[in-house]
Amino acid sequence: MRRDVQVTAADIARLAGVGRAAVSNWRRRHADFPQPVGGTATSPAFSLAEIRAWLLSPGSPGSAGHDRELPSDEWLWQDLRAVAGDDDLADLIADLGAFLVYTHRRARDWAELAAGDDAAVAAALPERIREVVPAFPAVLPPDRVPLIRAVARLGTERGASGAFEFLRERYFETHSRRLHPTPREITELSLELAGLGAEVPTGPRVPGDAGPEPAGSRVRGVPGPESPGRRVRSVLDPVCGAGDHLLAALDRSSAVRVMGQEADPAVARLTAVRLALRGDDTDVRTGDSLRADAFPGETADAVVCNPPFNDRAWGYEELASDPRWEYGLPPRMESELAWVQHALAHLRPDGVAVLLMPPAVGNRRSGRRIRGQLLRRGALRAVIGLPAGAVPNVAVALNLWVLCRPAEPRTPGHVLMIDTSGRPGDYAEAAVAAWRRFDAGEELDEPGVSRTVPVIDLLDDEIDLTPARHLSTAAHLPPERVTGTRDRLADLLRTVAELTPAVRTEPRDLPLVPLSELLRRGMLTLHQQAPVRPGEETEVADGSAVLTAEDVVLDRPPSGRTPEHAVRREILTRPGDVAVPQVVRVPVARVLTRGGAVLGTHLHLLRPDPEALDADFLAGFLSGPANLRHYGPASSTGIRVDVRRAEVPLLPIEEQRAYGEAFRRLASFSAALRETAEVGENLIRLTADGLTHGGLQPPAGDDSSGPPHDVKKESRER
Repeated sequence: MRRDVQVTAADIARLAGVGRAAVSNWRRRHADFPQPVGGTATSPAFSLAEIRAWLLSPGSPGSAGHDRELPSDEWLWQDLRAVAGDDDLADLIADLGAFLVYTHRRARDWAELAAGDDAAVAAALPERIREVVPAFPAVLPPDRVPLIRAVARLGTERGASGAFEFLRERYFETHSRRLHPTPREITELSLELAGLGAEVPTGPRVPGDAGPEPAGSRVRGVPGPESPGRRVRSVLDPVCGAGDHLLAALDRSSAVRVMGQEADPAVARLTAVRLALRGDDTDVRTGDSLRADAFPGETADAVVCNPPFNDRAWGYEELASDPRWEYGLPPRMESELAWVQHALAHLRPDGVAVLLMPPAVGNRRSGRRIRGQLLRRGALRAVIGLPAGAVPNVAVALNLWVLCRPAEPRTPGHVLMIDTSGRPGDYAEAAVAAWRRFDAGEELDEPGVSRTVPVIDLLDDEIDLTPARHLSTAAHLPPERVTGTRDRLADLLRTVAELTPAVRTEPRDLPLVPLSELLRRGMLTLHQQAPVRPGEETEVADGSAVLTAEDVVLDRPPSGRTPEHAVRREILTRPGDVAVPQVVRVPVARVLTRGGAVLGTHLHLLRPDPEALDADFLAGFLSGPANLRHYGPASSTGIRVDVRRAEVPLLPIEEQRAYGEAFRRLASFSAALRETAEVGENLIRLTADGLTHGGLQPPAGDDSSGPPHDVKKESRER
């Protein structure tokens, strides 16, 4: 039965494929626009049925007849809302996700079944899905088959995983309190510390990209092999939530087994489907891991999790005699220490656990006995202090605890203490580099950053595990580090001054046309890639370099390899191609300077005719903020880019080349400016540390220890 649900102005904008401003204009200018049926004066809500009728009526400014295709995915989402109440919506999405898993794994079977009528599909489909995903209803009403077919079409357009991610994101946009995601940078760092994922792509940070990391990103710039003797074949997250840690594990290795447990049944079902679409060996179960462990006796090579903090109702009374408390009964107010021991109980010998912890766990008096036992028995290997803001919406800077279960009893030696609070831009790289050196047996002592601390030094009355309190000071800071940084900053300041863009302040009207018009005129071609589906063959040789969407965002060479990034056909890049990611935080378009890589998925590849269209000119306008209104709506993962809708000026080729040169110079200026800021921040930190710890002194008298004279003079003149 279809319900008449309410939609907001943002929902209407998505349904019509326009911006919020257009909806406001329609309300003011069209007397027949539906009146609000709920909400507030500042955030009104409208009847979906009335909005649907108005948008689809002939002559409506929101109809598809105005040179615009209505987004089928948004209409499908509202159809789902109309057939299921809020309490049932998660189950409906999970069922549709199970269907997508079935189509993903048995595409031919669905193609044959879909040829029948709705009654035949309804009768046969449940049994076939349950062969792949047992948690699917035994009966499918025939009136749900049109929804099934619509979801199948969306899966064809986006891939099964992409289609489910869209539905899942829409659900959690309206039920955000059910989900507390772990930032991708944290999940990637945790997996690196746990030993999963030896092949980490290297590359510089993106010049000019101030947005968050894109989905799928890894810890950058830290190559190196797995730890000797440690091979991660299984990963457990006992508080998996949306499965962020486990999804990142599958991205790193398709062969790894992932296991998770989640207390919220709806979230657990959605996460189970999400992981099943990305890997063949996934297992997500429902329940509270402390009170009702769903994996009793099971061990994993790695345990990674973001447990709940300050949970007073974790089960202290009923779990007082639990055998997991090998290091001591966790105090009532120390739920985090219960999760630590739960993780250790599920580790195989020599396995590694990485837990995100509040800083108070390292110094509260109530937990010092357990902390002491963890140190004495060699279970605690490292404590890593993270920068403030590394985890959004958390008021304090959190820590990562790295623990292990030694294969044999051993005398504890040292614990690694790392403080990355002063390195918010590259804290993950710094932490991984220090951990690898420590794990290889090296002693570290980098003032203010990392130090291997003898366990005996920690076993005092407090047993304080706050990293910053155990690091060496900068009293012996090498002078060449400061002078070298100052010289580098001076050089960069000169470079920035030289690269400052020169433009004429003469406004002009640009004759804009949609990119689809340029495609129609043959001024460029558009290429897109698709992943290999089960049972399909690929024409791409194993080991070929693959250009990924992440490579384009990070402005680095191709880092992917087949078959990890298996694609359906071989589309090779060429110098002068323009690559545009399909999902971004901020608009990105890169001109490729090298060719020969296989085009990856989630990318638009534009190949302009150099006699008719300048590549840098095209990339500059595609990545400009003016085109944001032409792309798709923003979501929790970013902006979905429909590059055909972008608008580009139609100019003579000589004018295009002048614009292209300006855009190239602007990109160089942006890169230099960002590097200048990073070097300047480093100089500030080094100088402050040196002054406060005695390694540096203020200038005496007229001693000129600032920037070179010519730089100071240039600064005053500007």
